[in-house]
Amino acid sequence: MSTALRALIVEDSEADCDLLVRGLRKGGYEVSYQRVDSAESLNTRLTTGDWDIVISDYSMPGFSGTVALKIVRERGLDVPFIFVSGTIGEDTAVEAMRLGANDYVMKGNAARLLPAIRRELEDIARRRQHKSAEHRVRQLEKFEAIGKLAGGIAHDFNNVIGAVLGWAELGITEAPAESRTARYFHKIREQSQRAAGLTRQLLAYARRQILEPKNIELSQLIIETVALLRRVIGEHIEVRMVLAPEAQVVRADPSQLEQVLMNLCLNARDAMPRGGHLLIETNVIELDGEYCKLHGYARPGKYVKLSISDTGTGMDAATVERIFEPFFTTKEVGEGTGLGLATALGIVKQHEGSIEVQSELGKGTVFHTYLPASNGVPESRHCVNDSPVRGGTETILVAEDNDGMRQMMRESLESLGYRVLLAEDGEEAMEKFSTHRQAISLTVLDILMPRLSGPEVYAKICKLAPGLPVIFTSGYSEQRGLPLSSNSTNAVLLQKPFDSKTLGRRIRELLDKLEPAKK
Repeated sequence: MSTALRALIVEDSEADCDLLVRGLRKGGYEVSYQRVDSAESLNTRLTTGDWDIVISDYSMPGFSGTVALKIVRERGLDVPFIFVSGTIGEDTAVEAMRLGANDYVMKGNAARLLPAIRRELEDIARRRQHKSAEHRVRQLEKFEAIGKLAGGIAHDFNNVIGAVLGWAELGITEAPAESRTARYFHKIREQSQRAAGLTRQLLAYARRQILEPKNIELSQLIIETVALLRRVIGEHIEVRMVLAPEAQVVRADPSQLEQVLMNLCLNARDAMPRGGHLLIETNVIELDGEYCKLHGYARPGKYVKLSISDTGTGMDAATVERIFEPFFTTKEVGEGTGLGLATALGIVKQHEGSIEVQSELGKGTVFHTYLPASNGVPESRHCVNDSPVRGGTETILVAEDNDGMRQMMRESLESLGYRVLLAEDGEEAMEKFSTHRQAISLTVLDILMPRLSGPEVYAKICKLAPGLPVIFTSGYSEQRGLPLSSNSTNAVLLQKPFDSKTLGRRIRELLDKLEPAKK
C-alpha cells in the first residue's frame, strides 16, 4: 500500500524534479508535490500548503538551497529538509547540516534517498507525538491548578451563601405571606440560589462536586432533557437524535449528566444564531490503549459515546485550545459566564470519562463525550420532596467553624423544636458530646474544622456511642477519611450551600430510621 507524501521540491530543473518524483513513487510513496525555484514562490507555497517534507537542490541559478533552508527554519516549521544535489561536497554537506538540514543525498542515489526520507518522517512523527504528550501534560497541570483554586474559592463562598440562604428561609417562614418583607426574603433566597449555582459550576470544574450516582439509561435521559430544551433551543434549529438501539447504562449522577447535555446543546445553539442542525448521537464503543495514549486522561475499556454536533460558526485552533478554561468565553460581556464547557469537562472527568472536540471555522463543531459503561440495571430517578418539614424535640450537636452557618443552623433547628448544642471546632464538639452524651440523638459535623476534623470527631464519638446518626457537611467533596459507604444508614453527606428545609428533612429522615429500633 502506498504512503501519502506531500512534498515541496525546491528545484530549478523540471526534468530533475520529474525524475525525483518518479523515484519516490517507485519507492512506495503516493506523491503530491509542488516545484518552486525562487524565494517568492517558496514563501507562497509554505503559506498556502501543509507539507510533509522539503527536498531541495543545493545550487540553482539565482537561488540557493541554503537560502531555501533559512526561509523554512525562520518560519519555525518542524518539517524535514533534505538536500539532493549533484555538486555538494563533504564540507558543504557538514555546513548544511549545521544550518538545520536533516540530511543530504547525491542526485540519482535512490538507494540512500528513500531510507533517508523514511527515517526523517518516522523521526518527525515521534517528535510530534512527544510534543503532543508534553502539551497534554501541561494542559492537565494547568487545569488541575485552576481547579484547586476554583474549589477553594467555592468552598469559602459556600459557607457565606449557605448562611444567607438559611437566614432567607427563616425570614420567609416568619414574615406574613404576602408582605413586602416576605417578598424581600424571596428575592434574597433567589439570588442566593443563583450564587450557589455558580459555586456548583466551579466545584464541578474542580471535580469536587458531591455525586449521587445511579445506573442511568442514557438514551432515556437524553430524550427527557431534550424535550425540556427544545423551546430554549428555538424553532430555527432542527434537532435530531440518533440513539443506539441497545441499552446504554452508565453509573452517574443524573442531574450532573443533565448539566453536561444542557451545556453542550446550549453551546451549539449559540453557535447557530441564524439556524442550523443539531445532531445528538449515542453508541457503545471500546476504547483501546492506543487511543488512550493520544487522548490524555482516557482509560481503556467499554464506553458509551455521546456526540453532539452543530452546523454553526465553528472555532479556530486557538479558541479550541482554551474552551475548557473557566471564565473563557467568545461571547459578548454579559452573555455568558464562561463556565459552561469548563463545568461539562469537570463533571465528565469526575465520572472517569473524557471529552474531545473537533471544530473548523465555518463548518461547525462536534463534541464527543465518553462515559464508562455499566452492567447494572437502570434505576428510577429521585423525586423532589416538597412536603412540609417535620421537627422534633431531640438534642442535636452542631459543629461548624463558620459563625454565620453555625448560628443559622441553630435558629432553623430550634424553630423546628430541637434542642441545639453548638461547637465551633472539633475539640469543643468532643467536649460538648462528653458532657451531654446521653441526651444527644444526632450530630451535624463540618468536614473541615480547626483542631479536629468532622471525620476525626465522629471516629471518637463512635467509640463511645456506636451508630450515632451523623450528617457531614462540606463545601466540596474532599471525602478522604469519611466513614461512609453505600450501605450507610446512619451517616449522610450534605453539600453546602443548603437551605434550612433540606437540613431539617435530612435530620428527620435519619432520626425516623432509628425509631423502629428503639421500640
